Amino acid sequence: PADRSSNVNTRRARRLPALGRRGEGWVAVQLVLIGAVLLSALVGRGWPRGYAPAAYAAGGTLLALGLILLVAAGLELGRSLTPLPAPRTDPTLSLVTTGPYALARHPMYGAGILFALGWTIVFASVPGLALTVALAVVLDLKARREELWLTERYPAYETYRQRTRHRLLPFVY
Repeated sequence: PADRSSNVNTRRARRLPALGRRGEGWVAVQLVLIGAVLLSALVGRGWPRGYAPAAYAAGGTLLALGLILLVAAGLELGRSLTPLPAPRTDPTLSLVTTGPYALARHPMYGAGILFALGWTIVFASVPGLALTVALAVVLDLKARREELWLTERYPAYETYRQRTRHRLLPFVY
């Protein structure tokens, strides 16, 4: 059964457009959404006095977790780090499966979602919440497209994908 669902997911992912030779279009959409989430603070409504401390604590915690995960995952990737979904072609680079990548296959994308959600909560922005959901969808689709390229580049990727069940967020999704 696991092989069957894996094949269905792979067929669906193959229909995702590359949006450029190395996925430049995915990065452009991602950057526009990140900018929009950050600008959504300008239209935030603010929290009622009684809710503000809890909202700031929850939002601040998500911001911090997102930043910590982003930095840890980026450091773990080292020279393999690229904003593009297509992996670098340098033959000296190997598949990274340690650190945050032992818990989720795309922890930097998960970190971005946590950060955007924290930002949205801190600024009580309803448009920010909608933009965060849109960002999460785009990052999930970008990760699916990236996995096709990673499977082509690294023969061991499929085994890693099956072993590392969470796509974006460790212990969550």
